[in-house]
Amino acid sequence: MKKALFLDRDGVINVDHGYVCRPEDFEFTEGILEWIRAMQERGWLPIVVTNQSGIGRGYYSEEEFEELSGWMLERMRGAGIGIDRSQLFFCPHAPEEGCACRKPAPGMFLAARDRFGLDMNASLMVGDKASDIEAAKAAGVGRAIRVEKDRPLASEALQKLIGKG
Repeated sequence: MKKALFLDRDGVINVDHGYVCRPEDFEFTEGILEWIRAMQERGWLPIVVTNQSGIGRGYYSEEEFEELSGWMLERMRGAGIGIDRSQLFFCPHAPEEGCACRKPAPGMFLAARDRFGLDMNASLMVGDKASDIEAAKAAGVGRAIRVEKDRPLASEALQKLIGKG
């Protein structure tokens, strides 16, 4: 069974400028691509799990989200990360819709588990919000680290992981 490196998008992979939906507004957090690649080289499967309520609220369309996601994944692959669209899970719903996929619900994690045959107890979640950590725990993810928003590699807990893999 594989172990996953679950990653929130806004605030972890990219700087959270609020409802980011265009490549020109997308800014990777410093050092994150190199860190994800290093973790993947140590046997972790990177999986993005992201709430995208901007779709449900009508701020941008699912097509715009998909275009930006394609752009982001292409940049990640260019940095040596083996990732494709199957490793991206998103919730397009607004919070008031009460769906089972929006974090803190575990739906995206469970879908990833089923798709990839993941060992959830051996997996890790990196998020910047309490809802990221709650969702990971509800899905049985063995370790969840809440990092400083927009500065994930500044997190003390994440720094310790860099040495351990």
